[in-house]
Amino acid sequence: MASSSVIRPFFLTVAAGLLLPCAWRSSARGQEEAPAPRPIAVGSPQEPALPSATSFPTAGGKPYPINLPTAMKLGNARGLDIELASRRLQVAAAELQHAKVLWLPNLIFGTDYYRHDGQIQDIQGNVFGTSKQGFMVGGAPYTVFAFADAIFSPLATRQTVRAREAQVQAAANDTLLSVVQAYFNVQQARGELAGSREAMRFADDLLRRLDKLAPDLVPALEIHRSRALTAQLRQTVLRSENNWRSASAELIRVLYLDPTLIVEPLEPPHLQVNLLPLDKPVDDLIPTALTNRPELAAQQALVQASLQLMRQEKLRPLIPSVLLRGFSTPVTGTLGVAYFGGGLNGNLDNFSVRQDWDLQVLWTLQNFGLGNRALVKQRTAENKAALVELFRVQDRVAAEVVQAYSLAQTAEGRVREAETELKEAQELVRQVLTALGQTQRRGEGGPVLLLARPQEVVSGIQMLQQAYADYYTSIADANRAQFQLYRALGQPAQFVAEQPSH
Repeated sequence: MASSSVIRPFFLTVAAGLLLPCAWRSSARGQEEAPAPRPIAVGSPQEPALPSATSFPTAGGKPYPINLPTAMKLGNARGLDIELASRRLQVAAAELQHAKVLWLPNLIFGTDYYRHDGQIQDIQGNVFGTSKQGFMVGGAPYTVFAFADAIFSPLATRQTVRAREAQVQAAANDTLLSVVQAYFNVQQARGELAGSREAMRFADDLLRRLDKLAPDLVPALEIHRSRALTAQLRQTVLRSENNWRSASAELIRVLYLDPTLIVEPLEPPHLQVNLLPLDKPVDDLIPTALTNRPELAAQQALVQASLQLMRQEKLRPLIPSVLLRGFSTPVTGTLGVAYFGGGLNGNLDNFSVRQDWDLQVLWTLQNFGLGNRALVKQRTAENKAALVELFRVQDRVAAEVVQAYSLAQTAEGRVREAETELKEAQELVRQVLTALGQTQRRGEGGPVLLLARPQEVVSGIQMLQQAYADYYTSIADANRAQFQLYRALGQPAQFVAEQPSH
């Protein structure tokens, strides 16, 4: 991903009246520009009547008030996936630092004591007995300098560092998506609970109205039907409370907070977030994702790293290595410049400076060259595998953009339909409850009948409960799809998560 960027701020507008400042990035080096954000209307007159925020009951446990910006900040700061990716980046950076100094020799310091008693052979081949000893203290540089490693290892390791940097960004993007998905799961559960309680309130009202009506107007089966509805809605409320607790526990897990807390978002459950406009064809968005996604940048760097390693093995037999070592201690080949002294038997004198060096330039054919050939084949295969993985990541990125865009478009349409469904269901329940207390006589001298039968009220309340569930589900799906598309396009999580809370 481009290191330099031009930031164009915009505002993330939500239907509940919450205004969160956000930002967008386009590259200064030809990076595909993301679509311009489009704010949605706040408090649309078409919005159905919803329970007030103060009417939402808690799900039990210790409440933990939080809003969306705070949740995103916590996820960005405390995510273990981000921490793990950062540690891997530190490892790669240390490896690069080591690769940059391969041309420097090791420095060795120390002492050497030598003692001989008994037979020994001189250079002419004569064998004789003697006792002698020697001592030296000194040091020397020592290196086996492989030009192939010194040239190509930093190039390959530098690409690995770039891959790890991109993976840190990918981890941040994935963590942001996990946080917001868990957050809107909580919001959806809260909304469904509020809708179930609202439907149960109408069901209780229905039972009270039926108790006030004359027995001959309400058959017993209608009473049983209404009571069954109330019991069913009470079960739905209990399930909704449990769903809230479960969604809260998942968000707490993602944020690494106290597991005994119950998350209580400060925004209403019908909070609607619009990060991206959906007026461009998806074909225009795929190049943006292919340019910005950190997963692709990471894989491209790994391809370059494997290419450098392949070149290293191809050139290794042609590039010599240099061996430099001290030779004042021939057996170990370590000390080169030393203060040396010795003598016969127990004498240890005649100290003076001594230096011995060994410098070699070597070409190596591993296993008669067959080992080099095998290493070239290995690095070539690794490079091809990295290329195949790059193509696979490209296909996955394109598919994720198409899927997220489709989900966002579908969810946007579902929200509009769910609003209509909820408004009509609310109006239906109000009308049938009003008509339930009104009667009419069928014909002259005929029986007195209710304008609306209880079963019609039961049916209306059931429709209302389903409408609430559909509405809050569509809102949550739309929000999740917006952030999913934002992540699919490769936009950095920090530009959303690092905004001040409101």
